[in-house]
Formats: sequence, C-alpha cells, structure tokens
Amino acid sequence: MDIKALPGHYSKIRKRFPEYASALDKLGEAARCAGPLDEKTAHLIQMAAAAAVHSEGAVHSHTRRALMAGAEKEEIYHALLLLTSTVGFPTVAAALSWADDILKKKEGK
Repeated sequence: MDIKALPGHYSKIRKRFPEYASALDKLGEAARCAGPLDEKTAHLIQMAAAAAVHSEGAVHSHTRRALMAGAEKEEIYHALLLLTSTVGFPTVAAALSWADDILKKKEGK
C-alpha cells in the first residue's frame, strides 16, 4: 500500500500504529476473499455503508476506489440513491456531495 497516496490523517494513523494498520489490512483482505463479489461491487457497497454512517472520508475513499475498479459515475450515484428509503434524503444528499468531490476532481472540474 502506497502510504503517500493515502489521506493525511489516515497516513498518520498507519505510521503511528503500524501493527494496527497491518491488522486492518489483513481484515480487509479476509473480507474481500470471503465471497464472490467483485472489487467494484464491494467498493460500491462499502461506499454506501460509509454514507449511511455519515463518514465523508470513507465515502471519498470508496468512491475513488470504486472508480479505480471500473465503476461509472452513474453506478456511484445509483448506489447512493438506493439508500434513500433506508437512511433518508438528507444523508443521501450529503453523500452525493461527497462523491461529487471525487468525481469532479476526476473530470477536472
């Protein structure tokens, strides 16, 4: 994992607590290998879960990772819109703005 490409606060945590960071990496790997979902779908699910718990940083991270795994902008928006009846419009509106932070950077806007 290239620590230079990670958000600043997350990088600091990884440097400060390397054994903890290693355990997190292993847990994530075990979860990814536990079933048949592809990487793109997994990141869309994680992005939606991050939105549900109001984690702006994790929505940014999983939006970025979903894009790198081949997700299209429309898939990202759809994954977030699907949350409306579960978590409510205000949460979805916030999550859409956080996803847009990443999508607009990708588009160069």
